[in-house]
Amino acid sequence: MQFDNIIDRTPSNAYKWERYKGRDILPMWIADTEFRCAEPIIDALKSRAEHGLLGYTLPAHAEGANQAVIDWMSKQYGWQIEPEWLVWTPGVVPAFNVACKAYCQPGDKVIVQTPNYPPMLAAPKLHGLTRADVPTVEIDGRWMLDFDVLEKHAKDPKCTLFILCNPMNPVGSMLDEAQLTRIADICAQNNVMLCSDEIHCDLILDTEAKHIPAGKLAAAKDNSVTLMAASKTFNVAGLGTSFAIIPDAKVRQRFNQAAQGLVPWVNVMGLAATQAAFTQCDDWLSAQLNYLRGNRDYLVAQINQIDGLRVLAPQATFLAWIDASGLGVANPQAYFEEKGIGPSAGIDFGDKQFVRINFGCPRSQLEQAIACLKK
Repeated sequence: MQFDNIIDRTPSNAYKWERYKGRDILPMWIADTEFRCAEPIIDALKSRAEHGLLGYTLPAHAEGANQAVIDWMSKQYGWQIEPEWLVWTPGVVPAFNVACKAYCQPGDKVIVQTPNYPPMLAAPKLHGLTRADVPTVEIDGRWMLDFDVLEKHAKDPKCTLFILCNPMNPVGSMLDEAQLTRIADICAQNNVMLCSDEIHCDLILDTEAKHIPAGKLAAAKDNSVTLMAASKTFNVAGLGTSFAIIPDAKVRQRFNQAAQGLVPWVNVMGLAATQAAFTQCDDWLSAQLNYLRGNRDYLVAQINQIDGLRVLAPQATFLAWIDASGLGVANPQAYFEEKGIGPSAGIDFGDKQFVRINFGCPRSQLEQAIACLKK
């Protein structure tokens, strides 16, 4: 299978591999996969480069890419969106930072679930805002938001924005319709803008689960910004291309005004890759999801056999949030690195007793990691 192939990323200066360059440590941290892009994406990039002119392209004029997103929303989620709802951004991180600028005033509070990936935790402070944390609790074998704390924060008039991550990074949980509706209702009733980062929404591993975009809900349509991208799903994050879907014209205008002079257009290669991903790569995506399911099941079974480690099976993403508190060590990150594995440090996400492992890699690398842990 193509996903079994180990590709040397050294010539590309891949950030994931640069961290442990020259050390006998297998990088399993940052959230990009070790999989070669689908051939239609590579062909689209070659074709665009061979055209020979790489000047300015206004994303709104890229009709093929825009239509690809519209059709993808309809096919994947039954969400009928209008072309004017689309706002292209050079990544979801710039986008939710723009949301902080657009919908908050100095001294306001931004609600963020924890644990969460570092750029989302950092965003409020970057804009002179205070972060109001909503903890994640274990319920019936899944990590889930503490809705009581969310509701308490939302009732604070200073809380004006909730940056949601769904599917959740690092815990891998998904919100079902009832849970998402409850969030939308809480936000609407308390005048809290909902900005939903859904960058992993096409990486659903539980076959019975279905992703619901926040902006699709009636309660959130006029009060939401939904962030998506092809980047994680199709391993094109280095092209810096994502999009926001903002149904309400006034909400969209505030977002665009906040981005002016700071956020550049997405690049032409990213537009080409997104169009190809959403129109020509269904078979590749299906094969990748099957491979990731196998990786997840293998990793969960093996980790839960190791004394001191515990993991709940993620419903989505290619990331596993591993509880290392049972090891009895002060620094689980250092413990893993000494074993020859380089995960993401849990302290960066909000809990120093965890680590996050990226299982978007050839099975042989996962087997190597497990063998190292069992030494």
